[in-house]
Amino acid sequence: MYSDTGCSPLYLASASPRRSALLTQVGIVHQQFGCSIDESVLAGEAAEHYVARVTRAKAVAGQAQVPHGAVVLAADTVVVVDGRILGKPLDEGHAATMLRALSGRVHRVMTAVAVASAERMKVVRVDTQVFFRPIEEPEITAYWATGEPADKAGGYAIQGLGAVFVSAIEGSYSAVVGLPLPETVQLLAEYGIGYWQGLEAENASGSSQA
Repeated sequence: MYSDTGCSPLYLASASPRRSALLTQVGIVHQQFGCSIDESVLAGEAAEHYVARVTRAKAVAGQAQVPHGAVVLAADTVVVVDGRILGKPLDEGHAATMLRALSGRVHRVMTAVAVASAERMKVVRVDTQVFFRPIEEPEITAYWATGEPADKAGGYAIQGLGAVFVSAIEGSYSAVVGLPLPETVQLLAEYGIGYWQGLEAENASGSSQA
């Protein structure tokens, strides 16, 4: 449901330009900063537990950097195939191994979102099935050379050049990019953060200059 109560400041505890762009896309005014935490996978840890745990840790780290009581949004995205978490590639060989594992198959992308204030924290997770067509070895080499896979979970970006590998998805596109928008909007509304903020004023300004 639409909320116009968005007067509280929102802080995005993520250096991801993609997450910031998604919030801006739907008119959610925010300030962005990065926060560093240990993102190591624990021995025997399931992907579902990992992505929620890391997201909570990011939110807590973010709270330490903002005014007391401010609303903080954090998120984490993982690619999972055969029960294995595929993080960001360490080097070209690692990226190639991951893309070979995804080639011609379906994998799962999990994105967890946390919204926290001084009183509470709430976390939701959205899973999406992503289908890849078969990828040729020369494509893997050429894709790495573009520089895009280096900082992407699973070694690809669905919103970028890696879109050519994706034959279909079942679920949320924005969650694969890094932030499931419908679920995020609903969470933020519970904390008094609205969407479409400032867009009417922006449109009015544009009309007056036409």
